[in-house]
Amino acid sequence: MAISLVQKYNVPGPRYTSYPTVPYWDDSQFSVAAWRDTYIRSFRESNTSEGISLYIHLPFCESLCTFCGCHKRITKRHDVEYTYIQAVLKEWALYCDTFPETPNIREIHLGGGTPTFFSPENLELLINGILSRSNRMDNYEFSFEGHPNNTTRAHLVKLYELGFRRVSFGVQDYSPVVQKAIHREQPFHNVAKVTFWAKEIGYTSISHDLVFGLPFQKLEDVIDTIEKTKSLAPHRLSFYSYAHVPWIKGTGQRGFKDEDVPKDQKKRQLYEVGKMMLEKNGFHEIGMDHFAIEEDSMYTAFHKGKLHRNFMGYTSSKTQLMIGLGMSSISDSWYAFAQNEKTLEDYYARLEQNELAVFKGHILTDEDLIIRRHILNLMCRFQTSWTQETFPEKDMIIAQLREMEKDELVVMTADGITVTEKGKPFVRNICMAFDLRLKRKAPQTQLFSMTI
Repeated sequence: MAISLVQKYNVPGPRYTSYPTVPYWDDSQFSVAAWRDTYIRSFRESNTSEGISLYIHLPFCESLCTFCGCHKRITKRHDVEYTYIQAVLKEWALYCDTFPETPNIREIHLGGGTPTFFSPENLELLINGILSRSNRMDNYEFSFEGHPNNTTRAHLVKLYELGFRRVSFGVQDYSPVVQKAIHREQPFHNVAKVTFWAKEIGYTSISHDLVFGLPFQKLEDVIDTIEKTKSLAPHRLSFYSYAHVPWIKGTGQRGFKDEDVPKDQKKRQLYEVGKMMLEKNGFHEIGMDHFAIEEDSMYTAFHKGKLHRNFMGYTSSKTQLMIGLGMSSISDSWYAFAQNEKTLEDYYARLEQNELAVFKGHILTDEDLIIRRHILNLMCRFQTSWTQETFPEKDMIIAQLREMEKDELVVMTADGITVTEKGKPFVRNICMAFDLRLKRKAPQTQLFSMTI
């Protein structure tokens, strides 16, 4: 890949788990009452046909991983589990009390933090509590994130019994030097053990999360990590670019210096070599940073044009309504976004007042909905079209896309674009060409990680 392209396009940019992105939400038009109106509207439109998705944020971790940008609470006290689960179930009850009928659950994802911080018994209490107020759809999909160091066989068995068939294990990198720098020391043996357990128990989709661009990470580290990953034969992989955002409060990105983090062409080489190895071993690129074998449901969804992206990342099924439960969770009614209180104390305090714990959000405008569709299409299908619609600021957007066409990142037609193989590593930049809110108000401070 030409160095000039990396230099040209390596700028700060969003990862587009939503549009508008969180820094560009307009709080002035948002209220909890307006949020309620939008999620009830979405519920009425989609509960029978699609069902709804639940993202449940379980924020506790026993130790801090210094590459992490998530909202979490570090503690070794496990007596916090029961109180937190009761709060989440109360939040779910507040939502259920406003739904016009019993919700149909299509998808549940347990994210973190560290979901396997919680005991199997408490996770059972949580899931049974959720399902006591809802119906499980025939084509449901339940998934969770597991930490290889503390996921036990009992965790895997209990969650399988509760209907979970997908598990994602956070691997990052197997280099001891890198693991020490990011405070995530876990031997290959631990990952192999939980992967083989999951296969033996019957999980049908096992994913490993890998990260490139970590501090002190070298090309040989990426090669070694992917060779070891190949030997465990997961069904899908995420191969993320490390988002270096130390200026964001609470990320915990410390213990190393900026110069310890690979950048520009050096970082891009880690991805290109890793991608080549993954594809050589039967993994197909199905979206930004994601790969899957042909037998996996995410590969099928990508080729059927049904891949979806939201605050949970990529998912093989789309639901119009996604409710986020727990501290800092983000909900999406399609017409609006809403984020919960970011601290445990504020989250608990709101629920004690019998209020939804939402503290900010955004009501999407007609323009937002058009741009959102294009960005989702690019992220999930590597193409989009704009036939038979009023396309806001079309000339300005197309002018920027023409420049990308000259660089062979996209192929343009009269009514749309397709991302080329050369352009796939720059899909965030391509989406930025559509991001009208970013164009109208460039950030005055650092908000986003670098795109390359």
